[in-house]
Amino acid sequence: MSGMSDSLVIARRNVTRMVRIPEVLVFGLIQPIMFVVLFSYVFGGSINIPGGGHGPSGYREFLMAGIFAQTVTFATAGAGAGIADDMHKGLIDRFRSLPMSRGAVLTGRTLADLVQTALTLVVLAVVAVLVGWRTHENVASVLAGFALLLLLGYAFSWIGALIGLTVRTPEAATSGGLIWLFPLTFISNAFVAVKGMPTFLQHIAEWNPFSATVAASRELFGNTNGQAVKSVTGAWPMEHPVIASILWSVLIIVVFHTLAVRKYRSATA
Repeated sequence: MSGMSDSLVIARRNVTRMVRIPEVLVFGLIQPIMFVVLFSYVFGGSINIPGGGHGPSGYREFLMAGIFAQTVTFATAGAGAGIADDMHKGLIDRFRSLPMSRGAVLTGRTLADLVQTALTLVVLAVVAVLVGWRTHENVASVLAGFALLLLLGYAFSWIGALIGLTVRTPEAATSGGLIWLFPLTFISNAFVAVKGMPTFLQHIAEWNPFSATVAASRELFGNTNGQAVKSVTGAWPMEHPVIASILWSVLIIVVFHTLAVRKYRSATA
């Protein structure tokens, strides 16, 4: 309970800073909104989705789960940069000298990032509705889809925490947090159907934890476009995307929480 209390104090500190510097949230919204508009109107009329027809409306329903997932995972770079900035300024050393839980600083930071990610998703969902995205399931199912997206974002924030503790500058944390995310998000089912990829990439894409959450969200949103075949390679995560999404996210949290806390205990500014 003491550790949770310490974590909430740190989370409140980071949320307060976010409120006082609103441009961080505003600029964080620009990129995903641009992706929604550009992919919907530029590529939507040229990409044929199996079972979804050929045209912008079918592609938008296919696309949005991928954009949502990309948005929550790209928050990794911000989490890493924030922690690296605290390290650079010596704030982490001051926290480490206090009688508080060792993991509270990192847990509080990731919880604050989760709040920011949730706000971003709300705004992005409104924009998606405005460009023509619709869900076809009940409210509980749709909320469950967003919950899985937030769980994935929280899991990836722990990867960002480890990166932020490992590098020396916020700039390096931003680069280190993004460079591996591009292949992870694009070698997936987020933007195009896996069926059109080379065989070896199909296997990678369908075992990608990012793909599992995208597929689970589409299923819970009712945006599957009537696709009869969930997996082209028979991959278990694509056949059971909701369960796979939860398992992947929990595994990432357990592994990177452990590594980040261990790194925090030995980190120096």
